[in-house]
Order: sequence, then structure tokens, then C-alpha cells
Amino acid sequence: MPEFIDREDELASLEREYDRNGSSLVVIYGRRRVGKTKLITKFIEDKNALFFLASEESEAQNRAEFKNRAADFLNNDLLRAADISSWDLIFKEIMNRNFEEKPVIVIDEFQYIGRSNPAFLSVFQRIWEELLKDKDVMVILCGSLISMMRSQTLDYSSPLYGRRTAQICLKQISFRHYKGFFPGKKEKELIELYSVTGGVPKYIELIGKEKDIFTSIKKNILDRSSYLYDEPEFLLQQEVSEIGSYFSVIKSIASGNRKLSDIAASLGLKATGITKYLKTLIDLDIVGREVPVTENKPEKSKKGLYVIKDNYILFWFKFVYPYKSFIESGSTDYVLKKIRQGFVQNHVSYVYEDICREKMQMMNVQGDLPFTFSKIGRYWDKNIEIDIVAMDTDSDDIIFCECKYRNELMGTDVLKVLETKSENVAWNKGRRREWFVLFSISGFTEALKNEAGKRDDIILIE
Repeated sequence: MPEFIDREDELASLEREYDRNGSSLVVIYGRRRVGKTKLITKFIEDKNALFFLASEESEAQNRAEFKNRAADFLNNDLLRAADISSWDLIFKEIMNRNFEEKPVIVIDEFQYIGRSNPAFLSVFQRIWEELLKDKDVMVILCGSLISMMRSQTLDYSSPLYGRRTAQICLKQISFRHYKGFFPGKKEKELIELYSVTGGVPKYIELIGKEKDIFTSIKKNILDRSSYLYDEPEFLLQQEVSEIGSYFSVIKSIASGNRKLSDIAASLGLKATGITKYLKTLIDLDIVGREVPVTENKPEKSKKGLYVIKDNYILFWFKFVYPYKSFIESGSTDYVLKKIRQGFVQNHVSYVYEDICREKMQMMNVQGDLPFTFSKIGRYWDKNIEIDIVAMDTDSDDIIFCECKYRNELMGTDVLKVLETKSENVAWNKGRRREWFVLFSISGFTEALKNEAGKRDDIILIE
């Protein structure tokens, strides 16, 4: 498997910061396993860099280890042997050196030091202002606990607020880059793998090793000794205190309750009792709130639905969490049978819609559509749902999309249903120009191909 996929934009941002005259302070954050350390390692491989990985130990222990890494960086035996109780002295020793090229100082898992001693943030602010800000140096602060990194480095209340020169919230790798991990696999195989791993490189590395997706699931997820077995629990334990409440909310959404009222009702609570949990899950990029794409003021819309954005967490809450008692009792084959039965219809088909939306966005940028849309998303009302709707609010052009992930050719019946659904969408009706885009993993019937050949408002994407 390739060592490094995608991240060109992030690398370019880091290079721009490195090329700045004088100092730069970059904050990098994102969920565990998403590739932050690998990004930094790639960036500094040809640079004069001091890399320090903080631990969950005390501030004093982290300071002692940072001193040792600094001594190695400077090749300074006196510093290594010294008993230093001040971060300032270590940074002063580093910046007293005349470097031939700009040094890069990386503190990975930065949040652990601030968690062990909140006063460290003020200490580091002073170090930045007095020792680093006016020097030719690049500092990278990186962390995996999203909420803590935001509060320690980005929030207005933080001593470091306003000091950063750039920040990177590292997201999961998008599907369009997924083939880079598995050049020999077919599109259908890639989609099924992606529906489990999402764009988390560490998950991809594990799940993609086996030839069959279900063998991989059994070995890497249903095995109680594998870290993926309880990975969502570990992720949330690091970020929140009431893990049981958050699990209940996520489980409710995964089981199909997407409205705020439905989620609350399934938990026996009032809607006001779960809004704080939903907000935190949104901040952690685990849950998202969607409104019909035609809504003019989405933030005020009462039609919002909540969805789980992370493919692995969605898969886990659908197929692992509800069956943990079976797995714990050794009935793994029974759980795997349940996964086989519902994998495509209840999981992959929904992820496929997100992949098709990404494909539409790529086509939009590349100019491969009849017009350039300004909005894209799902549409629903009390009667219908449409997988994807894209429109340009300036030109009154609109595209309606249907996405089918099934083992049969798509026929004209799907087109007719989509056309009927489109009539229920009131947006600019009577003056708009319409197109219909059909995605099918298995291809199209000759009848549908012939229909598309006669009309210029139909696009088939296999």
C-alpha cells in the first residue's frame, strides 16, 4: 500500500508557511488516525526539524523529554545532562543556535501538556512572544483531541488566540483519492471498502489487506482483540465525559431517527435535552445537520435532519454495537451473517449517494455538466426524497439525480419516477431548465440508453 496519498493542498499550505519571512505558528488538528503525523513527517523530511511527541504524562515529564529531543536536535550534551525546570530555557537554547536553514519545531499531541497543566498555555504564549515570534522559525502544534485543540489554540479565551498564522483541520481522504490505496481493485470493491473505512488511512490500511470485505470485517472489526472493535468508544472517551449519552444519540441516528423530535422521542427525552449532545457531535465532525438544498436560510430551517458523517462509526453503530452481546459470547458468525444480509441495502447504498455527490462536485469543477451549480445537496419534503439536487441560483438551472447501488441494470422506470418526483420541487418552477443525472453501479438497460440518446437533458454515469 502506498505510504502517502492526497494531502497536496495541506502540504502546499505548510510550504507557504515555511517560506514566510520570519516566524510562523501553524495549528494542525483532526481526529485520530486521520494522518496528521504522517502529513507532518512528509513535510519535514527534507527540513531541519525538531519533532516532539507529547504524552499523557505530567507536564514535568513532557518537559524533560522535550529537553532530550532538543539536545539530540542540537547535538548538545550539556543540555541533555542539565536539570532544567523551565520551558523557556529550552527554547532559548534552541533559538540561540545560528541555523543554516529555518528550523521547524513540532509538538505533536500538544493538548496533553495543556491538559496536565492549563497554565502551560500561558507559558507557551510568553515563549512565543519573547523567544520565537521575531525569529526565523516555524512552529507546528498538532493534536488529535479536536475539542481540546480548539479550546487551547483557536478559541478567543485561549492565551494563544490570535498568534497562529495558519490552521489546518485535517479531514478524511475523499473517495476520489481512494483508488490510490488499491490500484488493482474495481470500483465496486472500492466503494464497499470505503463504506466501512471512510477516508481514515489507518482503517484503510487494515481493512484493505484481505481479498474479501467480509473476511476483513470478521478479522479486523468483529475480533474482540482488534482495536477497531471498540474504536468508537475510545474516540469518544477521549473527547466527552458522558459517553453513554452520546452513544445513545448516535445509535438512535444510525437506526434511522434523523429528526430532532424523533431522536428525542426514541430516547424518552425532550428535544432540548439532546441539543447539547448533537452540537458536540457536530463539532467533532461525527454528525452533520442537513436541510433540503432548496432552503434559503438553512441555519433557521425547521426541516433539519441529522446524519452520521463518519462511515466507520455509522457501520459500527449499525452492525457492531447492537450485536456486542453476541460477539462477546462468541457468536461472531451470526453477526457476520446479519452484516451480509444488510450490508448493501442498509449501508453501502447510502454511502454510494455521498460518493455520487462528490462525483458531481468534481464534474462541476471540471466543467463536465450543462451548467456550473452553486448549491448541491439532498431534497425532501413530506412526500418525496431525491438523492441529489444541484442548482444555480443565478441561472435557474437545476439537476435532479438518482443513485442506485444494486446488482441489476437501471431502467427507464427509475427515470420516470425521478421525473415525477421533480415535479414536486417548487424551486423556480415554470421558468427553470431541468436535467436528470442517473448513477448506477451496474449499468443501464438498452431502453434507458436509447432514451438518453434521444434527449439532451439526461446524463448516465456508470
